[in-house]
Amino acid sequence: MGIVGVLLVGAFGAAGAVLYDDLYSPSSFVRRYLDLLSTGNAAEALTVPGVAVDSAALQNSGLPADASEALLRRAALAPLTHPEITSATAEDDGTTTVTVSYDAGPHSGTTAFRVERAGWVGVAPTWRFATSPLAAIELTVRGATQFAVNGFEVDTRQVSPDRADADPLEPVALLVFSPGLYSISVDTPIASTPGVAVLSDTPLAKIPVDVQAQPTEKFTAAVQEQVESFLSTCATQQVLQPTGCPFGLVVQNRLASTPTWSIAQQPTVTLVPDGAHWRIEKVPAVAHITVDIRSIFDGSVRTLDEAVPFSLDGTVTILPDGTASIQVGDGS
Repeated sequence: MGIVGVLLVGAFGAAGAVLYDDLYSPSSFVRRYLDLLSTGNAAEALTVPGVAVDSAALQNSGLPADASEALLRRAALAPLTHPEITSATAEDDGTTTVTVSYDAGPHSGTTAFRVERAGWVGVAPTWRFATSPLAAIELTVRGATQFAVNGFEVDTRQVSPDRADADPLEPVALLVFSPGLYSISVDTPIASTPGVAVLSDTPLAKIPVDVQAQPTEKFTAAVQEQVESFLSTCATQQVLQPTGCPFGLVVQNRLASTPTWSIAQQPTVTLVPDGAHWRIEKVPAVAHITVDIRSIFDGSVRTLDEAVPFSLDGTVTILPDGTASIQVGDGS
C-alpha cells in the first residue's frame, strides 16, 4: 500500500507539472500571445497583460509618444507560423525570459520576451509582459503619401500627429506587434515600389524604414503631355522671346514680320525623385522660328527660317488634393 501511495503522489506531481507548464507557466502565457497573433486576433492580443502601452511608457522607452496604433489590427497582420518556445530562463530580478522561434512568411526569427508575475487566481499564478512586445516602425515614404502595409491601405496624413499639415518627409511612427512581418509598398497612379519587408522581432525597438517610390509610366506620360502642351502654347506667342517660356531668340536687326514659332522636337521627359516630390531632369528640345528681318544698315529684308535648340528642366509638386503642379524651367 505504501508503494502505491508513493506512486500516486508521483503521478499527481507529474500531472501538476504538466498542467502548470501548459496553463500557468510564463511559457504558456507567451504561447497564448503567439497563438493570438498566428490566428490574426490583434484586438485580443492587445488585451494580453503588458502588451498595450500609453504615451508615457512609449516615451520612457525611447519611442515616439504619439506613435499611431493604425497597424495594430487584423488587416495589417501577416501569417506567423510554427511558433515554438525554445527556452525559459528565470532572472535574478524575478522576471523570466522566454525565447521563441517562428516563421514569418519566408523569414525565420527568434524573439525574447520578459515576463513577470502579475498575481494569483486561487493557487494559480498569473503573468504579464514586463516589457511590452510592441515595437515602432519609423517610416519615411518619399514620393507618395499613400502606402500599404501587408495590403492594408494607409495615408501619411491619417497617421501623422500633424494630420493634413504633415511634412511629407517627416517619418511617421507606427506601432506593430513583435514578432511580426510587415511588407510596406506603394501602388498609386503616380508612384509605386516593390514591397519592403520589415521583421519586427525585438520588443519596444525603433525600426527606421525609408522607402523611395518611383514614378509610374502613367504619371510620366501625363507629365510629358502637359509639358508638350505648355511648349505648344508658348509657340503661339508671336514675339522673339515668348514670356515664361524656355526658348527665344535675340536679333540685332529689326523685325519686318511677326515671328512664327513651332516646336520641331518635343523633349522626352524623365522624372526623378526630389524629396517628397519629383524633378524633370534637364533635357534638350528644338523650337523653330520663321520671321523676316530688316537690316538696320541698308534696309534689306531677309527671311530667318531656322531651328532654335534649347533645354528645359522643371519640378513636379504633388498638392494635398492629389493633383500635380508642374513648373518648367529653362534648364540653366
